[in-house]
Amino acid sequence: MRTALELALARLRARPRLAFALLAILLALLPLLTGATLGRAWVRVLDLSLLYVMLATGLNIVVGYAGLLDLGYIAFYALGAYFYAWLASPHFGLHLPFWAILPMGAAFAGLFGVVLGAPTLRLRGDYLAIVTLGFGEIIRIFLNNLNAPVNITNGPQGINMIDPVRLDGLSFGSPVQVLGLSLAPVHLYYYLFLVLTLLLIFIAYRLQDSRLGRAWAALREDEIAAAAMGINARNVKLLAFAMGATFGGLAGGLFAAFQGFISPDSFNLWESILVVCMIVLGGMGNIPGVILGALLLTLIPEALRYLGDVQRALLGHVFVDPSDLRMLLFGLALVGMMLYRPAGLLPSRVRRREFAAVDGVAEQEQADLYDSRA
Repeated sequence: MRTALELALARLRARPRLAFALLAILLALLPLLTGATLGRAWVRVLDLSLLYVMLATGLNIVVGYAGLLDLGYIAFYALGAYFYAWLASPHFGLHLPFWAILPMGAAFAGLFGVVLGAPTLRLRGDYLAIVTLGFGEIIRIFLNNLNAPVNITNGPQGINMIDPVRLDGLSFGSPVQVLGLSLAPVHLYYYLFLVLTLLLIFIAYRLQDSRLGRAWAALREDEIAAAAMGINARNVKLLAFAMGATFGGLAGGLFAAFQGFISPDSFNLWESILVVCMIVLGGMGNIPGVILGALLLTLIPEALRYLGDVQRALLGHVFVDPSDLRMLLFGLALVGMMLYRPAGLLPSRVRRREFAAVDGVAEQEQADLYDSRA
């Protein structure tokens, strides 16, 4: 017999408008419920998780759609954040409006995406990964040292006192009364991030089904065959790097406004690896899988921080540090994914067919390949 949950899910699938309405209500009430039960610190975690969803969606264009392994993606996040800080802080004495800085920062990061893509057009696989990794580290080192002879980035001290978001006289730096409810800044940023995240997801879906998205898919599967079909591999690659970098720059500007302070330490190599792991865990090329991977790798590590209190309450002493246990579980999860779900938790249909045989087709293709080699 079908369980009540299965019946409820079947009814929601049959009525997509109802499912969409329920999801919208849940997303709207989520920060209020989380703040009332777990505290505002967890609402802040929700805000950061939405930023990571934006980053993962942007990197998915480069890695999942176009098949270009980018290990320095966090550099575009940093460029967007610093661009916002330059134009909305006392560092240069500029305080431009939020609505003007954010698209400019996204375009600035997109320009650097083209700068990265241009010299790497002939590189593939591991070589491309090494070059992008170097690019990310070069950007971080530059940001860490551009404080002399002209102070551009303020070096390792970073830039502070960054202006919060201001929209039509509404400042996100102080609480706001709405319908009798007092919304803290973390709640206001949540709704802003949620709107922009949904916008980026919509753009990513439209790109996937567009002519450009199909060109990226052809390039990912076989670059030589794609070029033989008339696809301009150079332009398609540059567009992938530029579009992914634009998403990263947008998220970086939001991060700077949200934090109020940025430094090069916020954009290290681990952040790039973390975003790549989100895509691998969720399922490359599949937007729902990317969203799931970003949420899991953002929320679960925060929940594991409570393991220290649990050990102290049950055993009277903390035997395993929560940070060490978090990294151990993270590594075990990735190893398990590679062994049992190599296509990710929610793989796309294309990758599911690549990793799993359907009616013996994969085995037959493999046998034909061996026969041709013989």
